Amino acid sequence: MPGEIALGLDPVIVCVVDAVPLVLTVVDGERPRLPAGSFDPARDRTLELAARRSIDEQVGLNVGYLEQLYTFGDRFRDPRETAGGPRYVTIGYLGLIGSPALGGQADVEWIDWYQFFPWEDWRRGRPLVLDKNVVDRVGAWIAEGGTDAGRRIRGTAAFGLDGAPWNDEAVLERYEILYEIGAVAEAPVHRDVLGRPMALDHRRILATAIGRVRAKIKYRPVIFELLPPSFTLWQLQRTVEALGGMRLHKSNFRRFVEDGGLVVGTGERRATSGRPAETFRFRPEVIAERPDPGVGIR
Repeated sequence: MPGEIALGLDPVIVCVVDAVPLVLTVVDGERPRLPAGSFDPARDRTLELAARRSIDEQVGLNVGYLEQLYTFGDRFRDPRETAGGPRYVTIGYLGLIGSPALGGQADVEWIDWYQFFPWEDWRRGRPLVLDKNVVDRVGAWIAEGGTDAGRRIRGTAAFGLDGAPWNDEAVLERYEILYEIGAVAEAPVHRDVLGRPMALDHRRILATAIGRVRAKIKYRPVIFELLPPSFTLWQLQRTVEALGGMRLHKSNFRRFVEDGGLVVGTGERRATSGRPAETFRFRPEVIAERPDPGVGIR
C-alpha cells in the first residue's frame, strides 16, 4: 500500500574461479538479478541473520564472510511501487566465498562481473570500450553542463580524463554517470547501451560491491576468504588482479606479501605447468600486528 515500506535484502555473493570474478545471479526473466530476500521481523533477530537465511533458502549456500554494503531506497526503484505497492527499500550485502558449489531450489548462474562492467577490466590494458563508446559520450555530457564545474570534476575524476588518474574504486561513480547519459539499459531513456543489464537496480548494487571489494583488499585481508586454505603466490596474485581489474608486478607483489607477514609457507609444493610451486597459508596473526594488512598494491 502507498505510504508503507517493504524491507528487502539483496546480497552480492562473489567467488573467483580461474582468475574470473564471478557474481551469483538468479535467472528470472530476461535480465539476471541478485538472490534477493526479505526481512521478517517476527522471524529474524537481526538483519544479517535474515540475509544469511535468505541466501541459504534460495541457493543453499552457507556464506562465511558477509558485510553490509548500503541501503538502496530510491523512489520507484521497484515497479511494484509504481503499480501502487509499498516503497521497496533494500539493504545490500557483500558475501565472499571460496567455492561456487550450490544447493537450494533457485535457478542460478555464476556470471563474470566484467560482463556487466566491461570498462572496469584493465588486465589486458586499457579497455577498448572506453575509447570506442565511453570517452566521447562522457565528454559530450560534460560539455552540455556548460559552466557546471561539479559535472566536469565528476566526469574527469571518474573516467580519468584530461590526465586524471584512473581510480579503480570509483565503479559506482562511473556507472551512475553512464546511467545519467543513458548509456546503460537500466536508464529510463537509453541508447547504444554498454554492458549486460540486470533487473531493477541490481547493477547499481553490484557496482557498489565491486568498489567496496577493491577498496577493502587494500587494507583488510579479505582476499583470503576467496582462496583455499593453502595456495600458491601466483594463485593469490591472480585473485587480487581479477578483483582489481589490473596487472601487478610479480616480484613486487611477492615481496610485499611475504615481507609483510601476510602469508607463511606450508612446506609443501604443488605441481604446475612449470616447476612445482611452494604453497602458503594466510597468517592471521598479522591482523594484530598491522593496522592495514591488505594486499592491494600496484
